[in-house]
Amino acid sequence: MADTGKLEKLKIIAYRKADMKDDSQVGQPLFALMNPETYQLDYKVEFNDGQAPGTSGAQQKYKMTKPEEFTFDILFDSTGIIDGKPKADIWDDLKAFKQMLVDYDGAIHQPRFFKLIWGVTLFKGRLASLSITFKLFKPDGTPIRAIAKAQFKGSVEENLRVAKEKSQSPDLTHLRQVKAGDNLPFMCFKIYEDPRYYLQVAQANNLTNFRRLAVGSFLHFPPFAQQDSNNTS
Repeated sequence: MADTGKLEKLKIIAYRKADMKDDSQVGQPLFALMNPETYQLDYKVEFNDGQAPGTSGAQQKYKMTKPEEFTFDILFDSTGIIDGKPKADIWDDLKAFKQMLVDYDGAIHQPRFFKLIWGVTLFKGRLASLSITFKLFKPDGTPIRAIAKAQFKGSVEENLRVAKEKSQSPDLTHLRQVKAGDNLPFMCFKIYEDPRYYLQVAQANNLTNFRRLAVGSFLHFPPFAQQDSNNTS
């Protein structure tokens, strides 16, 4: 992609639903006054370290991969040096920032979900921590510059989370992408160990013709009781 030379500001968008679709967006996006100098991505993997009695060591067994963490600093300044718009202080900007990220949203009974967009960078997650350091003051002690350090933990929509984990248990909902040569009975056999669920899966996905699956499309394979297959023809 050619460089257009246009300055892209870090943008934070709030949502009330984990799928972060436009219809659940809350308010207007928040744009950084000045882009961060750096940002940090952290990835953590946990293992069980149990050691059997009488052994000299323990083999680490995979436990879980934790959500990605995205950390950055964002500047608040009311001097007007950066944007040419001096203000009396930074309290209103900080209040709006904190309310957007931290405050309890009564409509969903929890804090919100967020997209962070900066150029080609897109991060979806929820706020994990926020700390504010005040850097510059008027003679009377009024703060006019501060740096907020925000840390977000990555989140994945439930249907994508199940697909990402690729759990093989037939009692969980699965999301599978149709590949060339796939047919519904065989896909059901791989998930449920019983191809007879194909009619129920077709109904769950509103398929009008289960024999012609669109390559690249995604199908949901919901949990079924084992006796349900006896009701298929």
